[in-house]
Amino acid sequence: MKFCGTYTALVTPFRGGELDIPAYRWLIEQQIAAGVDGVVPVGTTGESPTLTTEEHTRAIQVAVEVACNSTVRVIAGTGSNSTAEAIHLTQEAEKLGAHGALLVAPYYNKPSQEGIYRHYRAISVSTRLPLVLYNIPGRCGVEISAKTVVRLVEGCPNIVALKESGGSVERVSQLREELPDSFTILSGDDSLTLPFLAVGAEGVVSVASNVIPKQVYQMVHAWKIGQSRLAMQLHYKYFPLFKSLFVETSPVPVKYALSILHSKRISEEVRLPLCELTEPSKGYIRDILQSSTSGTLLS
Repeated sequence: MKFCGTYTALVTPFRGGELDIPAYRWLIEQQIAAGVDGVVPVGTTGESPTLTTEEHTRAIQVAVEVACNSTVRVIAGTGSNSTAEAIHLTQEAEKLGAHGALLVAPYYNKPSQEGIYRHYRAISVSTRLPLVLYNIPGRCGVEISAKTVVRLVEGCPNIVALKESGGSVERVSQLREELPDSFTILSGDDSLTLPFLAVGAEGVVSVASNVIPKQVYQMVHAWKIGQSRLAMQLHYKYFPLFKSLFVETSPVPVKYALSILHSKRISEEVRLPLCELTEPSKGYIRDILQSSTSGTLLS
């Protein structure tokens, strides 16, 4: 299975400390209506480190249920810094009917490259699901080296893609050169999606598409069909929004943006140790939303 196009890294709505399932269903329905290629429930944007196992599997179940009558694929976030936990969550996602699993690099532990290889290898042999590696050294404290990615792809047939959030166009170029054409690279940074596409990536796992799913899809699709000028226009139009959603730790800004646009649907609530945005950041996001997206958002 090849994962290309626009995948939304879904936020996990909370209300009163609990999962807000009606809001979550609504959010996924809006993604489907906007035409995205897939959704990613309970990745790190979905605050997976602070969910219980029961909440985690429930969120995957809901995403599969809502998407089941559409062409939208569900790539479940099942990563952990515990290999055993990642295996368990991946196997649960497979049972629930997910199309694939996204596995963030083991965070905090700071394993060696050999440890990273063995971590992913153990998960790979435990499931039939197509797996997407997730490299984000700024959050994890460790990088999945290019050499390790190549080694995993050569040894694990169900590792089919990489979400790349290392911030380096050069690294994407290197990976594209060293990996088979069948392997997909996806941008993990909205502001770098277009540069990554230019050197061989084939899509994005997007935070911004929680807010502007149709527009992110249009940008990626325009590039895919050779309409590079349109893709660039969309990139520049929404670049300020892309950046604003990381003004503080994600997903706090994107949840705030959603709460402004859809106050009756989604709360800005996050779980400790995350907390609400500062007032200057709130004003900044409000200004960006008003200037860059007026009249274009889902109602």
